[in-house]
Amino acid sequence: MSFPKRLQKQLDFIMRIDDLKQIIRQTLLISDRRQENDAEHSWHLATMAILLQEYSNVEVDLLRVVQMVLIHDIIEIEAGDTFCYDKEGQIDKKAREIEAANKIFTKLPSDQAIHFRKLWDEFETTLTPEAKFAAALDRLQPLLQNFRTDGESWLKHGITRKQVIERNHHISEGSKLLWEYATWLIDESVNRGYLKD
Repeated sequence: MSFPKRLQKQLDFIMRIDDLKQIIRQTLLISDRRQENDAEHSWHLATMAILLQEYSNVEVDLLRVVQMVLIHDIIEIEAGDTFCYDKEGQIDKKAREIEAANKIFTKLPSDQAIHFRKLWDEFETTLTPEAKFAAALDRLQPLLQNFRTDGESWLKHGITRKQVIERNHHISEGSKLLWEYATWLIDESVNRGYLKD
């Protein structure tokens, strides 16, 4: 039986992104303290977008936000996950990710490849209200996880309050209220000994 070439490319891409489940992050899951994978992270962000949309600084196109958070880490299949506090890994992160985006999105039919790449670029440049809100969620989620796991990952890597604030203060660009909550979480984490002052 013959099927459209477009369908085959789409299905091949779907099978390729199954590898996202193998990209391990430093953030721990609350229940069993195992490290989260990128697919779990992306799903969590999409759910957060739906639930927390009302706290965006401005009205956003929810579908665009959900699309961004679902595809923003796909490039890590090729580029790997770079721990956000790894200074050495940050040096060539952008170049590795651009190369990965050029490679992975082109596996889709051209119209979808262009759409996914534009979404990824929009998320990375963080200029639109949707990208700012998506980025805010991307920063908030690990804070919530770290707080609920007694700062285990922060303590393991010797992360300080200053580092967490520098990394996450951009949350306010997407949601001032979520940044207020994040600031409370950070302060409370220091008080509880989950995070070094």
